[in-house]
Amino acid sequence: MKTSDFDYDLPQELIAQAPAERRDACRMMVLHRDAQTWEHRHFADLPDYLTDKDLLVANDTRVIPARLFGTKTRPGTGGKVEFLLLEETEHNVWDALMRTRRRPAPGETIALEGGLATATLLEDGELGRCKIRVDSELPFLEVLDKIGRTPLPPYIQRKLSPAEQREADKINYQTIFAREPGAVAAPTAGLHFTPEVLAALDAKGVRRAAVTLHVGIGTFRPVTVDTVEDHRMDEERWWIPPATAAEYAACRARSGRVIAVGTTSVRTLETAAVLPGGVAEGHGRTAIFIYPPYQFRAVDAMITNFHLPKSTLIMMISAFAGRDFVLAAYREAIARRYRFYSYGDCMLIL
Repeated sequence: MKTSDFDYDLPQELIAQAPAERRDACRMMVLHRDAQTWEHRHFADLPDYLTDKDLLVANDTRVIPARLFGTKTRPGTGGKVEFLLLEETEHNVWDALMRTRRRPAPGETIALEGGLATATLLEDGELGRCKIRVDSELPFLEVLDKIGRTPLPPYIQRKLSPAEQREADKINYQTIFAREPGAVAAPTAGLHFTPEVLAALDAKGVRRAAVTLHVGIGTFRPVTVDTVEDHRMDEERWWIPPATAAEYAACRARSGRVIAVGTTSVRTLETAAVLPGGVAEGHGRTAIFIYPPYQFRAVDAMITNFHLPKSTLIMMISAFAGRDFVLAAYREAIARRYRFYSYGDCMLIL
């Protein structure tokens, strides 16, 4: 299967630069897989499509302000360095991406913006990767909240001043479900939920549960190979708590549907579904790559945003709803001027 099979043309002006003023007022394209039809609704209408037998599963990861800026401290250098933290592998030791004009040597120290911490390069790897140790008097996550910046995707361009930008992004790029810090990108399907939508779902008796998948760079890394099967995903950490496993089992017992909020929830549930115990309490690392003709085991419906051309995410929803149907729906969304990507509108695929 060719990567080019998942390409489409998107006008730049349809890439959303900010969320809808009211999150649940965004548009929602409802795809009916069996009938191969779609409807145009708004996200506030979501409760119309769920029943008291259904289970809504959302990712409760919390985005950390993982972009850090600093200055080399070795005499005669003083060059600027940018880090994107990926994962803490041991106490205060992080896998990261580093961008700088001239890469420092292992052992060199970088003074981080704000003067509250330093980063020492431990290992320099390939494709911009590195391993650093951070040192600070305060707990580093407290420091990160003060000096870190939200790692927005590159297609979201900013015109606000740095201070305003940081504060706005910390609010806008976080879902209502966010609890567990560790993601470097938001599970963006969750951005549309509001207390009012959750209250309406509760009133209908729709059950809710959470999984955790700390979204890493792998979810959004471009597919650079010509053949889909040659692409390899980066690993991400996941966890299914006991309460969620129990809700999943109860949903199956009453013949309800499992509705995943976003592709990261899908990846978590489908990872667990292939394990010997199925969707049960557990944790681990996943590099699952879902593309046609994958057979879904755990998910019956999903809420998802509109994704980049040739991305692993559009490949996943093509596996769920059919490539031709998905691409036709995307053409319809473009014609009707839907807003795309992280801060854009969404789909409900039934």
